[in-house]
Amino acid sequence: MILSKGHASPALYAALAEAGYFDPKTLTDFRKLGSPLQGHPDRRRLPGVEASTGSLGQGLSMGIGMALARRLDKKSYYTYVITSDGEMNEGQTWEAAAMAAHHKIDHLIAFLDYNKYQLDDSTKNICDMEPVVDKWKAFRWHTFEIDGHDVKQILHAVEQAKKIKGQPVMIIAHTVKGKGVSFMEGNNAFHGVAPTADEVKKALEELR
Repeated sequence: MILSKGHASPALYAALAEAGYFDPKTLTDFRKLGSPLQGHPDRRRLPGVEASTGSLGQGLSMGIGMALARRLDKKSYYTYVITSDGEMNEGQTWEAAAMAAHHKIDHLIAFLDYNKYQLDDSTKNICDMEPVVDKWKAFRWHTFEIDGHDVKQILHAVEQAKKIKGQPVMIIAHTVKGKGVSFMEGNNAFHGVAPTADEVKKALEELR
């Protein structure tokens, strides 16, 4: 599983800790000097991280390499890549998309966390990539659209994706930035800014 949108590392770290890769108590060391829990995942410093990411747009290419290795080694595993809106602006993303389709790479399942924002503004204002769904279909990827906040839809899409042969799969997950927290929903100001102690308290109260 490659977290191409490496800035979402807290979610990855929480999952790895829950899975037993390291002590959950160390999660409070996130982004502290000397901690292996850096802002972007570093496979050299943290067990369970498959690829160092953060240079946006490279994750899909790495995923294709891993999926091709599976084919050469005659293994049965799947490679998953989680990508983002901003990465749709990257030429490397579309070069990778074309390559995967050309070589009919299956066992490759990608997710687009499609909240329609990136660091500086909405994707529409930065570089409008619509129609995104049609683009992936045009690049000959089997494409699903789901509610990215519905776990049942996510699991069902993965099961359906595993049935696709001779074609890569893109699952476009429609999401809302800051979902579940009233003052964060659709508020791009929190894209790369940590909430204050009071904001954390309020957010946790709403999420509970």
